[in-house]
Amino acid sequence: MSKQANQTPIIEIRNVSKGFGDVKVLKNVNLTIPRGDSTVIIGGSGSGKSVLLKCILGLLEPDSGEILIDGKNTTHLNERERYKLMTRFGMLFQNSALFDSLSIWENVSFGLLQEGMKPLKAYEVALVKLAQVGLLPHVANQRPSELSGGMRKRVSLARAICQEPEIIFYDEPTTGLDPITSDVINDLILKLKHDLGVTSVTITHDMTSAYKIADHMSMLYEGEMIAYGTVKEIQQTKNPYVQQFIHGRADGPIKMTARAH
Repeated sequence: MSKQANQTPIIEIRNVSKGFGDVKVLKNVNLTIPRGDSTVIIGGSGSGKSVLLKCILGLLEPDSGEILIDGKNTTHLNERERYKLMTRFGMLFQNSALFDSLSIWENVSFGLLQEGMKPLKAYEVALVKLAQVGLLPHVANQRPSELSGGMRKRVSLARAICQEPEIIFYDEPTTGLDPITSDVINDLILKLKHDLGVTSVTITHDMTSAYKIADHMSMLYEGEMIAYGTVKEIQQTKNPYVQQFIHGRADGPIKMTARAH
């Protein structure tokens, strides 16, 4: 591979907009994610983080703009092309999204089993992936309901890496966890990035987690990308919206509003 090819961002978001009816959720969002980087997207509830993530994954199609993976526009792929692209992704869902009716090893190797891998081989792969996230072999035959929240999150991580993805997406990885367990998950995210060389994209409002795992951070506010930089650059920015958010202050330009559900 040429030097120029190596410098191509693994993800490039160009002027992406997305709305639902009269509500514009994303407004000309631009973001470049280097290969092997850990990029954390911060922002409050309703800022557009989850919608942006779904657009990158192809679960939603932008109204305008482009999302490039390795320099290729992925916004209008057919079903076969989309499936091929998705095999390069791993995903850690906010609620872990494990199947209660399946054993842990079946959850971890679910994608492999769906593709026709023999159960014995899939079981062996699952054990390796569980070990990579610090879980012992006996866990493999348990059910999700038998595990703590932190252990379920680790199982979800094992599933995310089971098919050896190039990019792992983390949706609020520490939500609902106590501070110590949250830090264990942060350490695992860093370990997987180091050991597997994956690119990590995380959406979160947990600033302790964001500071620890990020190489770069960006902030969405009301559908617009208002800041991007290293952790130090974000911490030192003069942007009052960013400063208020990262310090969790009630006073500032961001006002809390009551929302109808």
